[in-house]
Formats: sequence, structure tokens, C-alpha cells
Amino acid sequence: MPASPAFLERLARVVPDLARGYGTPFHVYDAAGILASHRAVVSAFGDWPARQHFAVKALPNPAVLKLLAEAGSGLDCSSPAELLLADAAGVTGRDIVFTSNNTTRAEYEMALARGCLVTFDDVAHMDRAQRLPGTVAFRVAPHTGGASSALMGAAGASKFGVPRGRLAEAYARARARGARSFGIHGMTCANELDLARALQAARDLVATALEVEREAGITFDYVNVGGGLGIPYRPGEAPFDLAGWAAGLVGLLREAFGGRQVRLVTELGRIVTGPHGVLVTTVVNRLDKGRAIVGLDASMSALMRPGFYENAWHHVTLPFAGKERPRVLADVVGSLCENVDRFAVAREMPDTREGEIVYIHDTGAHGAAMGFTYNGRLRPAELLLMPADGVLEIRRAETFSDYVATVVEGGRPLEFTRHAAE
Repeated sequence: MPASPAFLERLARVVPDLARGYGTPFHVYDAAGILASHRAVVSAFGDWPARQHFAVKALPNPAVLKLLAEAGSGLDCSSPAELLLADAAGVTGRDIVFTSNNTTRAEYEMALARGCLVTFDDVAHMDRAQRLPGTVAFRVAPHTGGASSALMGAAGASKFGVPRGRLAEAYARARARGARSFGIHGMTCANELDLARALQAARDLVATALEVEREAGITFDYVNVGGGLGIPYRPGEAPFDLAGWAAGLVGLLREAFGGRQVRLVTELGRIVTGPHGVLVTTVVNRLDKGRAIVGLDASMSALMRPGFYENAWHHVTLPFAGKERPRVLADVVGSLCENVDRFAVAREMPDTREGEIVYIHDTGAHGAAMGFTYNGRLRPAELLLMPADGVLEIRRAETFSDYVATVVEGGRPLEFTRHAAE
């Protein structure tokens, strides 16, 4: 869906000059919109003990993370680099949830040293840990029809989490090792817009938590429902009912745990920053190949989602084209040597001219974060539009020097010990 009218109005005041003086393509994010979304998440839970940890994977830019941290957000990390970003944003201890997959011992130790809330994705990860965190939590593998997503893996076919039948044993083993504080994590949603399905996923998780408490003889201090809430990409899609979801979660916890106010943890990313980013790009070619082809100076390397995910959609607009332009069916494409390098396919839009500015909407999450450099198409800059219309460069565009920065000229001989075959 198009960016908010307020964001578009403010973009219109700065983008023409930016395009001329700074150059395209670039991602630009709306600081005011990001903060408003974060506050909406926090306020939705009222006085229930709840903690939102922004999913760093969605938009791992230090300036955005610091903006959110200063507004009171925690962070959800899944790698050493993301932990270092949390350090830079001044987020420490239990304000970080470390929820990773296929985790190494070194990664776990790094999270443990910071005092993070650690989620074990498998019993094997806990078994090889010499020390346990202050609170032990396991991620539940998808095991019901709730809001399971093909992106997360259906029941029995996911690489994530501990299978339901092994959970009680996992917690019992943690208890035998001295653990006395416990959490549980379940995330089966991905870009979920249906309130009933999202609440069913939470209901499945809470029911599992109650069963594990009985079977393992433990009590949970918190329930982590993860993230996965969606934003309306396509025309006609309604925004996710955040207030209804929060009220439903609180009701589930109150009903399930009675007088115990079990803490609620969230790891939302897309719903916080997704709508508040636009990829600004320029038409470099207008071609005809059976249908209209609009070639941009941005490629899939700047926004992977449309080419990577089946049926992914991003609204495409020409903000300065005027209203009298004839409309055509067009594919909007980049320059990669891959036929999936398309931002839109058979999209009805005003006919374009070379040199015109194009907006690709909803790039504030999993946009720049998923960028890559195939074909030597380098990643674009990231800018932050401040509430007073000032613009900050928060990541410059990559250069050829960046592209070859890790190359070892001439090769470097490695010294290592050869062991005889047994």
C-alpha cells in the first residue's frame, strides 16, 4: 500500500532536490512514522507487563536502532553482528532477546556474556552449553494449524524450534541442571494480517505452555509470541488489528494463568518500520517487449522481496507524473542478469519517461536488510527523514572500494597444522 499521506507530503518537499543533488537510488525512512508505530505497539498492551523487542533483522541500521532504543524499545537479535549493533545502540542485558537458529557455541557465549534473554532453538544447543542463562527458554517448533506459515515451515517440516513431544523433557533437563526461571517462545506467523489466525497461534502457544508446566513441574515467567505481524502491501488489504491482537493476548494470558501476570514478550519488526520506508529510484529505460518495460536504476540487489518471495507485492508510484498520463501494463525491472529482477509484473501504471522518479513503497523492513551485490550491483544509500524535514544520511551508497575491500591481493598463504590420517 502507498506510504502514509503525511510521509508522502514530506517526501515531496525534499525528494526532487535529493534526486538532483544526491542521486538515486536510495531508501528513505520516516523517523516520525517509525516512532509512532513503536508507541502504538507499547500502548496497545495497557498496564499488562509486556516488552517489545524490535527485530533487528528487519532494519539493521544503527541510527534506526538507536532511535527506537531511545524511545524505550528492546532489541531482538539473532547473530553476533546484531549483538554488536545492540551494543552500539546502548541496549544491554535483558533488553535484548537472542533468538537464533543453528547456533554455534561462540554465538551463545556472546549472548550469555551480555545477559540477554536467550532462546534455545534446540535441546542440543542447551546440552553443549557449559553455563545456562538466568532464564531458560526454548522455541516451540510449529506443531498445529494455527497461523503456520510456509516461510516458517509447517508442522514436522520446519528447521525451527523443539518438537512439541520433546519440550517437557527439555525443560525438565534444564531444571535438573539448576534452572529456576523459564520462558517459552513460539513464532509461526510471517506477514500475518488475519487477526483470528494470529490469535490462534498465540492460543496454541499458551496451551502448550500450560501443558509443559504440568508435565515438567515448572512455571513460566514469560511467554514470547515472537513477531510475524504483517502490513497491508496490496490494495484493498486492511491494516492488522494491533489493538485487537494485544487485547486478545492479554485475555488469553489472564484466562490461562489466573492470578499470575505472566510477562509478555514480542519481537515485532515489519509492523514497526515496514510502512515507513520508500525506495526512491529513477527510470533509465522505457522499452517495449510484448508489454511495457520500465527499467530503473535500482535492482533486486536493493529490494529482494518481489523476486525472492512468490506473490510479494510493493506499491509502485510516479509521484511527480501528473494525472493526465495514459496508463499502461508494465513490468518494472532492474539490471541484474536474472529474469526475476522485477519490482512489479504486469502492473497498471501511468506511462513513464526516462529520468522520472519512481517510489517503491513499504521498504522499511526486509528491504535494505536483504540487499546483496550480485553482478556488482552495489547496495544503495539509506536516508532518514526527520520530523522537521531534515534528512540524515545514515548509510552511504556502496562503492567499488567496498566491493573489493575483503579481497586479498595476490593471496595470503595460510599456516595450519596437517594431521595424519588415522
